[in-house]
Amino acid sequence: MSPLSKRQFLKTLVGTTTLSAGLWAGLEETLAKAAHLPSAALAQQEDFWAKIRAAYPVTTDFIQLENGYYSLAAQPVLDSYLQHIRDVNTVSSYYMRTRQFTDKRESQKQLANLLGCSSDELIITRNTTESLDTVIAGLNWKAGDEVIMAEQDYGAMLDMFKLQARRHGIVNRTVSLPNHPKSDEEIVSLYEKTITPKTRLLMVCHMVNITGQILPIRQIAEMTHKHGVEVMVDGAHAFGQLAFSIADLGGCDYYASSLHKWLGTPLGAGILYVRQDKISALWPLFADSSVADDDIRKLNHTGTHPVATDLAIQDAIRFHNGIGIERKEARLRYLQHYWTDQVRNHPNIVLNTPEALARSCAIANVGVAGKTPAELAKTLFEKYKIFTVSIDSANVHGVRVTPHLYTTTAELDTFVRALKELAG
Repeated sequence: MSPLSKRQFLKTLVGTTTLSAGLWAGLEETLAKAAHLPSAALAQQEDFWAKIRAAYPVTTDFIQLENGYYSLAAQPVLDSYLQHIRDVNTVSSYYMRTRQFTDKRESQKQLANLLGCSSDELIITRNTTESLDTVIAGLNWKAGDEVIMAEQDYGAMLDMFKLQARRHGIVNRTVSLPNHPKSDEEIVSLYEKTITPKTRLLMVCHMVNITGQILPIRQIAEMTHKHGVEVMVDGAHAFGQLAFSIADLGGCDYYASSLHKWLGTPLGAGILYVRQDKISALWPLFADSSVADDDIRKLNHTGTHPVATDLAIQDAIRFHNGIGIERKEARLRYLQHYWTDQVRNHPNIVLNTPEALARSCAIANVGVAGKTPAELAKTLFEKYKIFTVSIDSANVHGVRVTPHLYTTTAELDTFVRALKELAG
């Protein structure tokens, strides 16, 4: 690489573009001043989080409470991402043929470090759906093989299993999760009672996307493995929101997440973890004869890809690590309980999310008596300028509410007032 282009890309990789240097410095100063505060105490310091909010390009047109689908990239991350696009465009195919895979490997290593796994067990995908579909379509199914899942699982994954049933003759067995479980044992038992000698795979959400309920993954995985069944975890909403490592999950075989939800990358990045001893048996979706069967890269043949997204992962990780996952989780849980605790006992308001602190974090789901979820979401937006999403299936009838680090308690006060007015 020529001296000019080398300097250019070294500058890009560390995310210190001139445009965002001041924002990075301001964030570091804010964090340094709060370094002595425990996460639980800091979670309630509105002045601190107001400074964090200032690092995001938050709209003033409405109150954004649907951050679970796609959350904002912080402004310094966005600035760096745009600079990556410019830098790659400057040398175009030269970059693609000389630096692309080395740089992606670095992003992969940093993600593996966050998850607590080997970089040889993780690939960068486009999203959770692609990651889980890679596993589902890559297994050697035989007619009669059984799979266990919950009706509250993500619809795209349920559809993928229906496709395998049509194509290979597998049998899909579905449980229904209680919105308010009495114990971890209740959830574990629900899954265990569905296992038969023909069960091949169990899919489970780390955090249920429509209610925010956190499931006891370690206990489920350990129980499932005792029966000789593999475990695939949909972690779309957990990675970047909860403090955990892959070792905390009971040796799950497959784990997937999206990075545009809670890690704050631009759209187009996800992860797939495959336990080392499970790689060889998976068939790739797209052939790549240059990679060995036991190399996870065989599952990652993407063709020409928008590489600026992969580069921006490193900037998002830098921002994420600057705040710290413990602080992040504490603030998100605080925000959820800030509003749910105010309406949980209202006679005309129904919360579809468990009350116990350990069973949820940022996401919650709420319904109002006499209003369909669609009506509630429509009224919240048109009358109060509050954006949510309606959920009306799988024993969950309400709107999903997802604050983020840039959400203020004043915005949640507005939301609580709106709910109480609508509930009568």
